[in-house]
Amino acid sequence: MTAMMTREQLHKQIDSLPDDVVQQVADFALFVMARRGISPAYMDWNDSQWQDFVLGQFFRDEDEIEYFLNDAQQVYHS
Repeated sequence: MTAMMTREQLHKQIDSLPDDVVQQVADFALFVMARRGISPAYMDWNDSQWQDFVLGQFFRDEDEIEYFLNDAQQVYHS
């Protein structure tokens, strides 16, 4: 199995897990990265990169509810 196939399979498995288990997987990934001296890519993100990430999460295609930029602005400014 190629690394890409493994990543895709892992992504699908993680998507089907409960939130508390996903957090444990994330914690384990950070543990392994720390052991190998690999810093998370997001450690050096600037405000613009974080904003892009958050908006990407907010407008994911997987959501059953449709959101608009105005919705995000109302929540953010509240």
